[in-house]
Amino acid sequence: MFNPILILVGLTVLVSAYAWSNHDLMESWILRPYRMARDNSQWYRFLTSGFLHADWGHLLFNMIAFYSFGQLVLDVLANGTGAPGLDGFGAMGGIWRFLLLYLGGIVVSDIPTYFRHRDDRNYGSLGASGGVASVLFAGVIYSPLNKIYMMFIPVGIPGFIFGFLYLAYSYYQGRRRGDNINHDAHFYGAIYGVVLTLLFMPAAGIEFVRQISRFIGLNS
Repeated sequence: MFNPILILVGLTVLVSAYAWSNHDLMESWILRPYRMARDNSQWYRFLTSGFLHADWGHLLFNMIAFYSFGQLVLDVLANGTGAPGLDGFGAMGGIWRFLLLYLGGIVVSDIPTYFRHRDDRNYGSLGASGGVASVLFAGVIYSPLNKIYMMFIPVGIPGFIFGFLYLAYSYYQGRRRGDNINHDAHFYGAIYGVVLTLLFMPAAGIEFVRQISRFIGLNS
């Protein structure tokens, strides 16, 4: 059975690297809300912009995060966790749900960006961050106590704590608009990932709460 994670990573690396030397491709695939609002043939940019990145740092950060959490999420969707109500959907069922999570996250996370900037002639956005956030937060729902490590921080942070901090930071920065990062895509991609994960496996929400409750009880 093919591994969609490796295919998506490889495709994203190849497209991003090629687009850095091909301005026409970069310009035709990047998210341009102004143009999309005035030309109904350009809605494809919601998806294609997720295969473009600004530079190697941006690309590697997204792909490492995607790969790190992707296998956990794909395994759960295919095979389940063994907990009550968390049965898997089989190989193909897991794959198409995983693709809906990641590719859907890329598209859905940019919808608020589209409405916010559709009258801004110069605005553009690119990157797979919305899809990566969707997969990351699905992983947090399934394994909230797994520790997440970040650069320059020597200790791991339990996933559910990292998740709350991530959402708060992304929301704040999205309202502040203090840099060139599309924080709205991070925020809404994460929300999409949580919602879709709970739609796939409603019992995951109960297991999420149970694990956190035990963690707090053991450490209080």
